Amino acid sequence: MSTTTIRLPEALKARVAQAAEAAGTTSHSFILEAIAEKTALAEQRAEFHAVADQRYAQFLADGVSVPWDQARDYLTRRLAGARAARPSARKQVR
Repeated sequence: MSTTTIRLPEALKARVAQAAEAAGTTSHSFILEAIAEKTALAEQRAEFHAVADQRYAQFLADGVSVPWDQARDYLTRRLAGARAARPSARKQVR
């Protein structure tokens, strides 16, 4: 395992120490966990954007999509706990 030095402002260092103590861990473990969580979020966000870019490219290539009013109705019904038929995608007329 390699070593990295970070400089923390005293106020942040105190906050980390207090939060770590409240969590029942060390400042070191708390900082490692925070870095791991932030890294996972960044990776998840990058994956989300990659999927969105791929789907948008596919839409531009074939023009197939679900009209927003049908998608909204479907999502509203599902959110209310009702059964709803999934709308089918089709080529949209512009």
